[in-house]
Amino acid sequence: MIRSALLILCLFTLSVHAQQLDWVKKVGAASVPKGTTVYYANTYGAVSDTVTINTKAIQKAIDACAAKGGGIVAFRPGTYVTGSIFLKNNVRLRIDKGVTLLGSQRFEDYPEIDTRIAGIEMRWPAAMINLLKVKNASLEGDGVINARGRFCWDKYWKMRKEEYEPKGLRWIVDYDSKRVRTLLVQESEDVTLKNVTIKNAGFWTVHLLYSTRITVDGVVIRNNEDGTGPSTDGIDVDSSTWVLVQNCDIDCNDDDFCLKAGRDYDGLRVNRPTEYVVIRKCIARRGGGLLTLGSETSGGIRHVLATDLQAKGTTNGFHIKSATTRGGIVEDIYFNNITMEEVTTAFHFTMNWNPAYSYSTLPEGYNPDSIPAHWKTMLMQVTPERGTPHFRNVHVSNINATSVRRIITAQGLPSSQLEDFSFDQLNIAAESKGMLTQVQNWTITDSKLSAADKKPFQVTDSKNVQINE
Repeated sequence: MIRSALLILCLFTLSVHAQQLDWVKKVGAASVPKGTTVYYANTYGAVSDTVTINTKAIQKAIDACAAKGGGIVAFRPGTYVTGSIFLKNNVRLRIDKGVTLLGSQRFEDYPEIDTRIAGIEMRWPAAMINLLKVKNASLEGDGVINARGRFCWDKYWKMRKEEYEPKGLRWIVDYDSKRVRTLLVQESEDVTLKNVTIKNAGFWTVHLLYSTRITVDGVVIRNNEDGTGPSTDGIDVDSSTWVLVQNCDIDCNDDDFCLKAGRDYDGLRVNRPTEYVVIRKCIARRGGGLLTLGSETSGGIRHVLATDLQAKGTTNGFHIKSATTRGGIVEDIYFNNITMEEVTTAFHFTMNWNPAYSYSTLPEGYNPDSIPAHWKTMLMQVTPERGTPHFRNVHVSNINATSVRRIITAQGLPSSQLEDFSFDQLNIAAESKGMLTQVQNWTITDSKLSAADKKPFQVTDSKNVQINE
């Protein structure tokens, strides 16, 4: 009778989960450009000499293609230097095998636009390749985009170490350094990014912002070839919906696959969620997290399925992070069928992430009336009620991990415990099991968890925690 009851309960649970995930088949671009006429950028003046800045020639080809109702913009085999280019409706930018686009290393080749960066809206350099308010467009091919981002990395470290940290301004240097993203999809729909290899981003590599029905398929990111550039996230899904990311392979120096939804006062003002996102059949190598949610959580992150993923040498396997000024709800998250090798922490959940970066305080000696507008935005106060984040209804299953330092680090708040997390079928060998504090309604079932230090989980200030190994 007991076994039959358990079987019925399991079948009921699977049925509920299937209903909850019925949205999965609806993610991704609903259309792709159909035009077949090829517009070669070379015809419009593009030169493969690794010196000439070809931005205007490439843009002419894109504009000509769009004016005729769409088609393909391509290149003869070679290497082309460019600053910011802007795709248009119904245009397929094709970077074939044997073609390399090199990012210009002059900041003046990336004009500033209105956008959002790291959770706040502000003026910021356009990306190397931009899709702004575009419908039905794509970037594809087996070629290479090398952003050559070291000029951005050097600028950032010089500002941070020599000027901003000594003045107590660590919290704003990321915004003032204005580094260049590689690929930006903003306020767009039905966009496909497929197969290209992207290298050495100056800042975030692929940023999907305020967009819907996006597919990222087979993209390879290699941001550590020229050194370890700071904040070179792989793919950032930011206040966007109905997104499919699959078959991607990322090696970067920050979060590999990351979901965001705005920061603090400005993120709460905008209040746009990231939701209905599927990430599947992908690999994360170096980087901050195989899957990271946050730290920009203000608009909410929900309805997420991450499945059939691999972490190889990544800092965190599954990371949910926020701060007490962010607010927002992270919920209805599924993380399953995952393998991890040599990760620091398999599961890391915190609501007080990186205080030196997360909390803004204007040092003495600065006039609040004369500081830049984005400084004022960052300094806007958020009440504790709005600033408290919430993480709940997170489901983790079928995880196999070896050479892990810690299995779980989980830190909620007295005013917002980590609620309703379920872990099932974990097979993890680690140095230590880790700690849980301020969590509620947690279950770990049908799992094999081994720790070299032989110590159990440290569970404090928590309610209804059931660990059945």
